[in-house]
Amino acid sequence: MFKPREFLRKAAAIAITSNGRPRRLPWFATGLGLPLFSLGLLAPNGGASYHDALRLDLALSELTPVFTLPLLFNSSDLVKAGEFGNPDITADGNRAVTVKVRRGDTLERIFRRENLDTAQINVLMALAPARDGLRVLRPDDEIYVRHDGPTLLGINRKMDAFHTLEVTRDGEGFAARVTELEFETRQARASGEIRSSLFEAAARAGVSDATIMKLAAIFASEIDFVLDLREGDVFTVVYDEMWRDSDKLDEGNILAAEFINQGKAHRAVRYQGADGRVSYYTPDGRSLRKAFVRVPLAISRVSSDFNLRRAHPILNTIRAHTGVDYAAPTGTPVRAPGDGKVAFSGRKGGYGNAIILEHGNGITTLYGHLSGFARGMAAGRRVSQGDVIGFVGATGLATGPHLHYEYRINGKYMNPRTVKLPEGSTPVDASERQRFNRMTAPLIERLDGSGGMLANGKAGGRATDQST
Repeated sequence: MFKPREFLRKAAAIAITSNGRPRRLPWFATGLGLPLFSLGLLAPNGGASYHDALRLDLALSELTPVFTLPLLFNSSDLVKAGEFGNPDITADGNRAVTVKVRRGDTLERIFRRENLDTAQINVLMALAPARDGLRVLRPDDEIYVRHDGPTLLGINRKMDAFHTLEVTRDGEGFAARVTELEFETRQARASGEIRSSLFEAAARAGVSDATIMKLAAIFASEIDFVLDLREGDVFTVVYDEMWRDSDKLDEGNILAAEFINQGKAHRAVRYQGADGRVSYYTPDGRSLRKAFVRVPLAISRVSSDFNLRRAHPILNTIRAHTGVDYAAPTGTPVRAPGDGKVAFSGRKGGYGNAIILEHGNGITTLYGHLSGFARGMAAGRRVSQGDVIGFVGATGLATGPHLHYEYRINGKYMNPRTVKLPEGSTPVDASERQRFNRMTAPLIERLDGSGGMLANGKAGGRATDQST
């Protein structure tokens, strides 16, 4: 006896490949099989009622991009047409599909896959918002495309949690804009104790890796996060969170922080001066921004210290190690420890890919074994403290991914971990001290755990203030 459900299962398996795309069906499915199948659905002993036939026909209508069926149900009435990119049929009869970006996809490749006229790409990419929003495509990104046959009618793409690109047809061309999505800002307070690592403590406290990296950057001139951390160190952080309805979108600026390292408390508050500039200060107004930070990586470990009598691991000879090696995963961002200018960028012997920065007063720094350079890192480029200049790698004479970091004064090699660093920026001006105290006092109270942040009775972990 004919079994329609079994036939449906086999037909669907034949029609759809492992990646969800249609493929050509054999003769028995496209020729005799399906007409006989439709007769079987209506036969009194066909194994299915009329309502079952409608449900099966509805499912089979999802295969219409591959072959034509003697339909019992009009597929043009369907809103969802099926598995092939989840296409929608809009009210005006046009087609809309959510395209999931595959590895190696370009906009041209997506246009060809969706049978769109690729000549429209040049017109589309002439618009700055569209160019910025579609130039970089990552696997699993989703792009909502509306079209009438080969003619593109519109593109929507969520660029991040806060912005959406909207492209619509405008006559023979297009109009493009970036829409900012609404969100609510809330303040949160979290604290944690280091047991095995800083990131593990942050995760237990409900704080993202991005926020804990910001915390490390704030105290980079006070604490060596590579060598100085100890079990039992404690941190507390007050920071912004962005919410939309009941969904947390992201974590924003750190407003106040405390890090107790080896029993010594370090505190910071965020303050925007009357001139609009933002920086971090101690509660008494001393700037935490030094002219230099000690380590150009946020989180890493020392794999080889400064040693003028070191045995080279590859050359197997006694050869001075004129810098410090920081082991970190390939691709870890390397940041300028101070303001300066790029003096050299390129291949440099055993250093592999290297950058040399000039910082003034005879100070130069070198960064070796990079996997690549940040965009625009050519000789003469000005950089500011904290700018990404390159990425950790293993080029040149290297046994594994790490950063080789050198610090020189008038050409003389100095130990980057012990050299006296230049003084930092000036404290809060006396004319602004009252304003500074007034604006930072509530942040210090929240850091201490008083005020609205303890409304839920939590003394540790993480708490969120519902106010905006």
